[in-house]
Amino acid sequence: MKKTIICFGDSNTHGYCSETGGRFDDTQRYPCLLEKYLGTDYIVREEGLSGRTTVFEDPLFEGLSGLSAIFGCLMSHEPVDLLIIMLGTNDTKERFGCNAENIAKGLERLTRKAQSVTDAWRNNKPNILLVAPAPIEEGYLSTFVVNEMGKGCMEKSRQLAFYYERTAKLTNCHFMDAGKIPGICMHPNDYMHLTEKSHDLLARALAERIPSLLP
Repeated sequence: MKKTIICFGDSNTHGYCSETGGRFDDTQRYPCLLEKYLGTDYIVREEGLSGRTTVFEDPLFEGLSGLSAIFGCLMSHEPVDLLIIMLGTNDTKERFGCNAENIAKGLERLTRKAQSVTDAWRNNKPNILLVAPAPIEEGYLSTFVVNEMGKGCMEKSRQLAFYYERTAKLTNCHFMDAGKIPGICMHPNDYMHLTEKSHDLLARALAERIPSLLP
């Protein structure tokens, strides 16, 4: 029986291409590449949404809280063997007024909600990999996204991995810091969306790690 993996995230899971303003195709997006690299024993489900947060309702756009979406997401793909959560970049927006530790607490709340949906997990056993997203790079301050994101985003995004690792321990989840993958970087159009090469690097790093998480 094939094992089902869900990639739950924001625009970097959805595959936003900042070079074109469109979306990378299914030969470029990291969830699609992950399925390819893992092989025929795995199904990888894409659940990426641009603007998605861990738990925060955005006052400017509807439907972006991960907390509100996670139940339906898990149940629609059950039985789930592994949930990969890579969120937090949007939570750094100035309008949410949260520091990195607050964002990690939001991730903890989302994680515990996912763990509570016991009917969705194969053998009722939650299995979650928390991925700290690669941080926003300094150049974003001179791009078109600066007003949308606001001040302090880069600094907060750089601190997420520290707090996320602690959250993983608190919730008995696996952890990966995408920012530590050699060569991973953001496209210079906005310095906050992965390059095509970085999608490949992330997929390869995950494909190397995942088999040990799925006995």
